[in-house]
Amino acid sequence: MKRLFTAFLMVFPASAWAQDILPFPPTPSASQAGVTIESSTYRKRVEPRRLAADAPNILIVLIDDVGNGTPSTYGGEINTPTLSQIAGMGVSYNRFHSTAMCSPTRAALLTGRNHTRVGNGQIAAIANDFDGFSGVIPKTSATMAEVLKAYGYNTAAFGKWHNTPEDQITNKGPFDYWPTGYGFEYFYGFLAGEASQYEPTMVRNTSYVERPKTSGGNDHYHLSEDIADDAIVWLRDQKAYSPDKPFFMYWAPGASHGPHQVMKEWADKYKGKFDDGWDAYRERVFANQKKLGWIPANTKLTPRAESMASWDSIPEEERPFQRRLMEVFAGFTEHADAQVGRIIDELEQQDRLDNTLVLYIWGDNGSSSEGLHGTISEQLAQNGITTRISQHLDALEEFGGLDAIGGEKTDNMYHAGWAWAGSTPYKGTKLQGAYFGGTRQPMAVSWPKKISADKTPRSQFHHVVDVVPTVYELLDIPAPQVVNGF
Repeated sequence: MKRLFTAFLMVFPASAWAQDILPFPPTPSASQAGVTIESSTYRKRVEPRRLAADAPNILIVLIDDVGNGTPSTYGGEINTPTLSQIAGMGVSYNRFHSTAMCSPTRAALLTGRNHTRVGNGQIAAIANDFDGFSGVIPKTSATMAEVLKAYGYNTAAFGKWHNTPEDQITNKGPFDYWPTGYGFEYFYGFLAGEASQYEPTMVRNTSYVERPKTSGGNDHYHLSEDIADDAIVWLRDQKAYSPDKPFFMYWAPGASHGPHQVMKEWADKYKGKFDDGWDAYRERVFANQKKLGWIPANTKLTPRAESMASWDSIPEEERPFQRRLMEVFAGFTEHADAQVGRIIDELEQQDRLDNTLVLYIWGDNGSSSEGLHGTISEQLAQNGITTRISQHLDALEEFGGLDAIGGEKTDNMYHAGWAWAGSTPYKGTKLQGAYFGGTRQPMAVSWPKKISADKTPRSQFHHVVDVVPTVYELLDIPAPQVVNGF
């Protein structure tokens, strides 16, 4: 069976310890009771190791709503040094795919099964009673976390979950379908599809908790920094308390899903960079992608849909607003990549990066056009409430002008034209499963101990469902038939 990495590594030797039913049965006592203590034999039982001694740590990073044409790593104009670092250490895939929505991709990624097979035919927020659309991953489809935990991995998830129906995410549960019910020994993040970056509703394991006052060593709070902080603490604890165990970490920030929120200094890094609009951005990125060999030399740029506004059609007085929305998105996205960098730096400092398999997936779906004409209140756009750009500009004046965009007082999302530009060279955006703009995501994979670095993009046609069987294959463990009785 050929999977993602078979061209680059040898799998571990065949395992005598693999089995089809998990968890493994308890290890019998090694002691023998006699009539008296003196005649008894005490010997501490030794739990058998289920993995090879050098089984890798596994880190999956899943960025949200970003688009093929955004990262500088592959020709975009948003600075992504950490994605470039992982790509430079390993290999990149230019025909890797997701579904066109958040929850379905995440369910497929974690289980290795098609999204409708595991109850996630749409986002969990609109779960219903049709087969394949319940919003509940069935226990008969164990997640990779559940399986790896049984084999001896420590497991943790951070950030966005979005795989539990909304009627089940109150503080009264039920908790069976929260992350800790799916094999993650530890979870810190939010359960819904999006969150404020400044005032999120946070969960630790099965309890709602207050967020810290500050994050990232700064005098402010930001969600992406917070979950990086927590992930770093978890890595340190895991190494201290279970140094003989590998770990599986799933790190999925809210970025760059709306609302697009980041500190002003990050957005200001992009001032003036997008002044000529989304049509020109798309042309530049297309040329960059060809130059880098990310897309074939004979690729043709797909045209803008007739229903999509051209940059030239945007009134001059509205263009500063539209530009600033994209500057904020770019800063928000670069900031998220920087938090991934903090985790990678921590692994390097712990001397564990060499034997860590990193899968950095640039998008759970395509870039999001849900901001429609550009908005400072994404819920207006998503609920079809008609507004005029002049109304947004008037409201911004009360908040301090364009500099308020990306701050605590706005829930902004950019114009759909920027999302289309972020999908370069493809048609479509998030929610459009018929086009690669909705489903084709760049992915970088590194594992310095086993995978040799190679800049040539891998063009095998892959999907998020291929990740789980690939991991099982490289660990030489079978996909179980029964987990926890299901």
